[in-house]
Amino acid sequence: MYAFVISLITLIIVIYLSHKHDYFIDSSHHDKPQNFHESCTPRSGGFGIFAGMMIFLMTSIGIKLLLPALLAFLSGIFEDFHNSLSVRRRLFLQIIAALIAVLFLDTVVTYLGLGISMPYWLGVGFSVFAIVGMMNAINIIDGFNGLASGTILLILTSFAITTYQHNNFEMLSVIIVVLGSTLGLFVLVFPKGKIFLGDGGAYLLGFIVAIIGIFLASKYDGVSPWYILSILIYPVWEVIFSIIRKLSIGLSPMKPDAYHFHMLVHRQISYKNNPLTALIILLFIMPFMIVSTMYANCSICNIKIAGVFVLCYTLLYLYLFKKEKQNTN
Repeated sequence: MYAFVISLITLIIVIYLSHKHDYFIDSSHHDKPQNFHESCTPRSGGFGIFAGMMIFLMTSIGIKLLLPALLAFLSGIFEDFHNSLSVRRRLFLQIIAALIAVLFLDTVVTYLGLGISMPYWLGVGFSVFAIVGMMNAINIIDGFNGLASGTILLILTSFAITTYQHNNFEMLSVIIVVLGSTLGLFVLVFPKGKIFLGDGGAYLLGFIVAIIGIFLASKYDGVSPWYILSILIYPVWEVIFSIIRKLSIGLSPMKPDAYHFHMLVHRQISYKNNPLTALIILLFIMPFMIVSTMYANCSICNIKIAGVFVLCYTLLYLYLFKKEKQNTN
């Protein structure tokens, strides 16, 4: 509750100051593939989330997360402010943030389930890679009012249930703080889009959910690593599928385009209704998350759940892509 109030009040102040001094404003007139808003809007939602997360100071786990969370936030907020941080520097900050968190919390994935293990040093590298990947995955799906923050709320709700079942109330309090902070943003983003998550907020939330997921998978035998993948499968598969799709047509994976899944849903299903696009996708991914949460200890179950999601996503994407091409011909 406190995190929600702190986040909400901070963001209301940020919105006022951003418009007054023209800071962090994302112009509706910019010619960008991911530009779907009709009015100039601040992209500084991460400030409220990080402010709410200051309650971390009340827990030993949270204290260990504050420094790397700050680095994760900074890796994006400079980009939101004046688009000056190079990709290399941004990636460097993200790797340092991930490495600090992994070492501070000793959250290293060394067991992948199904009898597959890896040495500790390889587990550290894998964990850092997974965290940095999730940070950028959340940034990719941050395209419509409430899509990224709504996805995070669903992920954290699942993690909260699993953490409660394993009686780790300190980690549960950390999750609740992040939930409250994210909810403070969500009520301003959905449906009206008063403020955007921005790169700083997206990297911050991607970092937090990744480190919580790795913590659960590495600390409890009753939490399958495949459950973590299944819960995160939407942003994960969005990245993988986008890379495959772009490479198949000779386009750089780093170059933005207008054919992400949420963009096709926006044009072909919600008929360019911004909040409805987010709602449709959230309703699409929700059943998979519910079932995954019910079978958090079952690797085979979650592999199947993730596989079914990948199949449904891919078939729907191909259908929408074909429909769009037919409409434009």
